[in-house]
Amino acid sequence: MNRSLGQSKKFANNGHKMRILIADDQPKVRYALQVLLAHQPGIEVIGEAVDADDLLRKAEKNNTDIILLDWELPGFTDVQLIKQLRLAIPDIAVIALSGRAEAGDAARSAGVNEFVSKVEPPEYLLTAISKYA
Repeated sequence: MNRSLGQSKKFANNGHKMRILIADDQPKVRYALQVLLAHQPGIEVIGEAVDADDLLRKAEKNNTDIILLDWELPGFTDVQLIKQLRLAIPDIAVIALSGRAEAGDAARSAGVNEFVSKVEPPEYLLTAISKYA
């Protein structure tokens, strides 16, 4: 992977802030993502979801651009959840996150736009997000 690391991306696109919803059942992970994204211009974290039902409800309601999705989020199976998201919001970008790097193939096969391992440096996630700015 040839990614430029160590530089903060600027996400502002003609004054539009990218609206991101964080979906993870672990409070510490949600907090870490909030802290990381709070320092990125052009990004607005519009909420957090703790399970699949909560995610579907908030994603539809909040005009979400990107979902940061814990690949092991409680609720539906991962494949079912991606199908439900695509039906509800066809053009939404879904970036799957997992502490298990081997989950990447399954996530991509299920239809996520990007996969980032939770053990990768934060810049990898910022690079994935920047593709949708």
